[in-house]
Amino acid sequence: MQTHEVTTPFGRRRMTLALVKTQLDSSEIPVGKSVDKWKVFRDVCEARALLGLRDRALSVLNALLSFYPDTHLSADNHLVVFPSNAQLSVRAHGIAGTTLRENLALLVQAGLVHRRDSPNGKRYARKNDSGAIDEAYGFSLAPLVTRAEELAQMAQAVEAERREIRIRREQVTILRRDIRKLLSAAMEEGVEGDWTGLEARYVRDVGQLGQVKSLDGVESVRTQLAALRAEIVILLEKWINSSKSDGNANDIRHHKQNSNTESINELEPSFETQQAAT
Repeated sequence: MQTHEVTTPFGRRRMTLALVKTQLDSSEIPVGKSVDKWKVFRDVCEARALLGLRDRALSVLNALLSFYPDTHLSADNHLVVFPSNAQLSVRAHGIAGTTLRENLALLVQAGLVHRRDSPNGKRYARKNDSGAIDEAYGFSLAPLVTRAEELAQMAQAVEAERREIRIRREQVTILRRDIRKLLSAAMEEGVEGDWTGLEARYVRDVGQLGQVKSLDGVESVRTQLAALRAEIVILLEKWINSSKSDGNANDIRHHKQNSNTESINELEPSFETQQAAT
């Protein structure tokens, strides 16, 4: 097991219990555990909203990972990278110094890296006689190894929510089409009802789509549109049934009139026969 002592940041940077926890958790990496650093990076990118990160912070994390020589982050090797701010800026696509420091702080705050500051705050490595790194000061990537499974689960949760939002939006598209065409049919065919008011509700509900991004927000709009469509269908169904009733009544009256006429026509020859016989 690779162990690390809890270290405090250099200078005026504050120490928090969250930073202590990150360092303690990182010291409990099982021996032999390793993770693909780019796989972990992709998981962080997917879960960036949950981690409170912005795109610039991801660029800085990508730059930090590029200074680790191996593809896999291994607990058996030193997980500390020690590039200067100038080197980081170049690999982070020329990010400004102030922005670089802000996003490094965000990565530390999110618990993805932690600082291992030297006595003078500089980043460097001390090597032994054989040329291997004996001590390094800079940014430890150990939290990425410790939290690899957690980050993967977070990424999966974000992807699942994104998939559900896509499904709900498809359902909303169908509801919008149905409502729009049902309203047009009702107005064109002169169906009685407050179609102007229903159309206003439709416009109001659809207008909310541009303001919602979460699954709950999209589901709320979908529910409102589904209720509106159901109400329109009920009104149309009542009108159709009423029209059928009126049509049946007319058919009955027409049938009675024809029956009487036919009855007269059938009786008249019999009456004439009787006259002739007399």
